[in-house]
Amino acid sequence: MVRVKLPYHLQNLARAGAEVEVDVPGEVTQRSVLDALEAAYPMLRGTIREHETGKRRAFLRFFALQEDLSHEAQDAPLPAAVAEGKEVFRILGAIAGG
Repeated sequence: MVRVKLPYHLQNLARAGAEVEVDVPGEVTQRSVLDALEAAYPMLRGTIREHETGKRRAFLRFFALQEDLSHEAQDAPLPAAVAEGKEVFRILGAIAGG
């Protein structure tokens, strides 16, 4: 099981807690984790990634082991500690304004 930490607005939308667990069959990548998350919480489809392109939404960032993975390849393997459920895959909402 992969642990995923959600920002508050996605917690509300998914009606879930700050941290959820998803079963990710096969290799654990950003794409496979987000696919499993959207399968478990269909109301999140289109809020994390764009429907048509599958690209990350501009105001969301992905972190693992305190490293920003937002611009990494979606199919690159995540760190072993995340794949094993020892550490969380964190989705953060960026803040913009002036």
